[in-house]
Amino acid sequence: MEISKAKIIFFSPTYSTEKITKLLGNVWGEESCEAIDISRYPDAGKHYEFQSDEIVYFGVPSYGGRVPAPAVQRFRNMKGNGAPIVLVAVFGNRDYDDTLLELKDLAEEQGFVPAAAVAAVAEHSIMRQYAAGRPDELDQKELQEYAEKIQAKLKAAEEPKQLSPLSVKGNRPYREYNGVPMKPSAGKQCTKCGVCAVQCPVGAISPEKPDETDRDKCISCMRCIAVCPQHARSVSRPVLMAASMKLKKACANPKRNELML
Repeated sequence: MEISKAKIIFFSPTYSTEKITKLLGNVWGEESCEAIDISRYPDAGKHYEFQSDEIVYFGVPSYGGRVPAPAVQRFRNMKGNGAPIVLVAVFGNRDYDDTLLELKDLAEEQGFVPAAAVAAVAEHSIMRQYAAGRPDELDQKELQEYAEKIQAKLKAAEEPKQLSPLSVKGNRPYREYNGVPMKPSAGKQCTKCGVCAVQCPVGAISPEKPDETDRDKCISCMRCIAVCPQHARSVSRPVLMAASMKLKKACANPKRNELML
């Protein structure tokens, strides 16, 4: 299969998913790749269309074993037109549950041909002690090997329709996910610079009142904490400690990356 261009698409509030999806897609050469960040709220309604000679890498973090709702909405603004797609789910050392299955179903609905899937471990976006520092050097080496295997599979096929059906883990109906109660808030260090308001993927922070958070809109993605230049945003420490203890058994042991071809 002749690939003219690689499109690397990611919903990545705290940047780990971006890093991993780019690592996989850049196997085609950075000059042949285009990165599309669908984390940006102003671009939420933007539409994209692809062709069968392009390879698409689509990466999301797993939120409670599901695809984040804003990423689902933005995925539905894309037309695959038979383009092969590599599905990437990044999880914080617990499990990715139904994330890849939901991604696969969405991809097929939008006219893509799922070619491969990767589940990759990254530092937990809220409880950062779990999978701290990952993807580490060994992860990156393994993901590079995955990228080369995926590339070889695509080059061996004459056209996307010849790719063998992709099987991924998951269940239907998908796991129920109603968000988490940990919503970031601004502290006394907040200078109301507005960086968090600009960067919030769901518009939960008003540019006029950047020291406030719309708790109904907030998806607890932690981007505002990651981008705040004053380190003025945080979640409730008691709530964070309670959640950490609840997940300790499930997250304590290092999980492995997975490749599905």
